Amino acid sequence: MKITSAEFVMSNSDVAKCPKHAFPEYAFIGRSNVGKSSLINMLTNRKSLAKTSGRPGKTQLINHFIINNNWYLVDLPGYGYARVSKSSKQTFQKFITNYFEQRRQLVSAFVLVDIRHDPQHIDLEFMQYLGESEIPFGIIFTKADKLKPNAIEKHVNDYCKVLLNTWEELPPYFITSSTKKMGQDAVLDFIEATNKEIAHLRNQ
Repeated sequence: MKITSAEFVMSNSDVAKCPKHAFPEYAFIGRSNVGKSSLINMLTNRKSLAKTSGRPGKTQLINHFIINNNWYLVDLPGYGYARVSKSSKQTFQKFITNYFEQRRQLVSAFVLVDIRHDPQHIDLEFMQYLGESEIPFGIIFTKADKLKPNAIEKHVNDYCKVLLNTWEELPPYFITSSTKKMGQDAVLDFIEATNKEIAHLRNQ
């Protein structure tokens, strides 16, 4: 897929106020400081579509971007950032949960994971929530430029082994680097193929 247009539409904390279009949506979420904004900018070939910050946890609303005028990229608040107050965490958790459970346009979530680290309980717990809620998701491993190829393979294999302790099959996963534009085509091709499948089903 080639991104020809990418525009910010709205930010809010109320699912009922999200765009009314029936366009398919893909939601990006992960622990704070996982490189989500940089990944979104890399995927869309925009330098500042999503706001990057040296202070993790800056995304605090549901952010909708319209891509190619036919699907939405949704940037959700990160989770697990210690410097966000407990009340703020509860507020974020509530509208994130509402989004995943009420947003019918949602086609797939992408859970971002820093490839350098061992599987974190908070990430595995969130994936479990998505599975129990029957919400399709893929895993995007970020910051692959920080590791050598052999280390990338080992980290991904180790992660998959942990997942297979509780999952019958692995979700789709992608290895990315925002600085190297690694994985851009793989993620966008997955979205394009999914959109075509949805359009085919609607036209039957």
